[in-house]
Amino acid sequence: MSDFMFRWIDVIKYAKYSNPEPIRRVEKTEAEWQEQLTPEQFRVMRQKGTEKPYRNAYCRSYEPGVYACVGCGSLLFDSKAKYHAISGWPSFTQPFNKAAVKYVFDDSHGMKRVEVMCNVCDSHLGHVFHDGPEPAGLRYCINSESILRQDT
Repeated sequence: MSDFMFRWIDVIKYAKYSNPEPIRRVEKTEAEWQEQLTPEQFRVMRQKGTEKPYRNAYCRSYEPGVYACVGCGSLLFDSKAKYHAISGWPSFTQPFNKAAVKYVFDDSHGMKRVEVMCNVCDSHLGHVFHDGPEPAGLRYCINSESILRQDT
């Protein structure tokens, strides 16, 4: 995990001006994504859907490890940054490193939010909010369908 600590101002700057350069790029056609992903993963990751709260794989899971993108395998979050937010989805305080995720303003569904995407394959992960625990105050609210826990 990176020593850099994201704060809300960093999230807004990245969403507004420019995201960090990804370590690599993975680009596939929609047909290739449909072949690789389950129908629910495709709905969440490629069509920006949301899984049901509390009924997902990692909402109540706190085992040690790292969380990687289901689409490309890039490391996104460390279990050390995971916490119980009572939101219904896995919540993290920080990404795995500075270039793990990208931020995009999202005004869908009548809300103003910041979408979090995999910086390597552009898969939808969830959203980040500024109501998390100190010291950074961030809550990355992530769909379990987008991530896979790996032992470290």
